[in-house]
Amino acid sequence: MPTMLNINGREVTLTAQPDRPLLSVLRDDLNLTGAKYGCGEGQCGACTVLIDGKPTRSCITELHECEGKRIATIEGLAEGDRLHPLQQAFLDCGAMQCGYCTPGMIMAGVALLEKTREPSRPEIAHALNGNLCRCGTYQRIIQAVEQAAAAAKGGVR
Repeated sequence: MPTMLNINGREVTLTAQPDRPLLSVLRDDLNLTGAKYGCGEGQCGACTVLIDGKPTRSCITELHECEGKRIATIEGLAEGDRLHPLQQAFLDCGAMQCGYCTPGMIMAGVALLEKTREPSRPEIAHALNGNLCRCGTYQRIIQAVEQAAAAAKGGVR
């Protein structure tokens, strides 16, 4: 039976097992490889996408749970050649080294910024809690979220 999904504002119909992990469908069927396979248990955050605006671990979310919901991946953030303010801030602040955690961190940060225009450092740390960075760039990641919040406050997008 076909599954209808809304991914990055685009309607997608595909045939896949309903109990298949969303991450697998995104990466293998739709070639949206931004979300990464890290632990496969929802513990590291590398696979984070937004489902109806909420950061969600796609490695433990079954496809059937996503029907009728809006799914946003890192690939859907930029507008043409213009990066989302948080993507730009990650570049500006040197918030990534190996880059493996970056898509999940950015998606968690975007969810926070959509809810809270001027998050405090503790709010940022709480929102990113559970997204692991093996390189330990946490301070630069927090700085990038702060920079993106400041850019949004100034009307930059």
